[in-house]
Amino acid sequence: MSDYKYMLTERKGSVGIVTFNRPEALNALNEEVAEEVTDALRAFDADPSIGCMVLAGGDRAFCAGADLKAIVGQDFESAYHTDLGAYMDQVAHLRKPVIAAVRGFAFGGGTEISLMCDIIIADTTALFSLPEVTLGVIPGAGGPARLTRAVGKAKAMYYVLSGQNITAEEAEQMGMISKVVEDNTHLDEAVKLAEAIARNPRLAVMAGKEAVNAQAETPLIPGLKLERRLFHGLFSTHDQEEGMTAFAEKRKPSYKNY
Repeated sequence: MSDYKYMLTERKGSVGIVTFNRPEALNALNEEVAEEVTDALRAFDADPSIGCMVLAGGDRAFCAGADLKAIVGQDFESAYHTDLGAYMDQVAHLRKPVIAAVRGFAFGGGTEISLMCDIIIADTTALFSLPEVTLGVIPGAGGPARLTRAVGKAKAMYYVLSGQNITAEEAEQMGMISKVVEDNTHLDEAVKLAEAIARNPRLAVMAGKEAVNAQAETPLIPGLKLERRLFHGLFSTHDQEEGMTAFAEKRKPSYKNY
């Protein structure tokens, strides 16, 4: 977990914290950075002692987007052959929750990886953007798809086609992010929320994430059916019985440590 060039990793109880650490380039994404952030989060996801993860950046930038010097020479053949931009998709498929703690610039790929996370906590300095159209391309790591699902077609079209910046307040108002907090309190707030999530029964949290994602990504009825089956299935778990029994007995529950 500590052998990364551009990532810092830390454990705080049941919370795993991954921090971009390429300040000289405002945490811009090249192939190595994309692989490291994905692999660091995947390692925490596979760790049975971790219940929730936080992804953070630096003081000036969460992640300033793609390192253009690393991709300017790409042509269609090389981009298609290497599936450019696809590696970080794995962040969206992690089973445990990921909270993005955003301060400063989150441009291009920075906005896209924050949208891959389950919850976004941003301080008042956070600035989001999908500026790729101004460079002759479009966002290629899920930006248009995820932004449309988060804020609707009209708003997504406005920002994808103009490349204009989105302030933290604007992002919160249109449902793109979860919460705006005071300047430089984003990481504390994210960790506090992650700790609260990690205290909950692990299987229920994972099932809740799966249910919400399914509802966001599928038509209503299939999403409802999956949600119902996950709900039913949790009645076979130790934590469901313990949680409800403890509530009835007015005591603190003792959940299983998966």
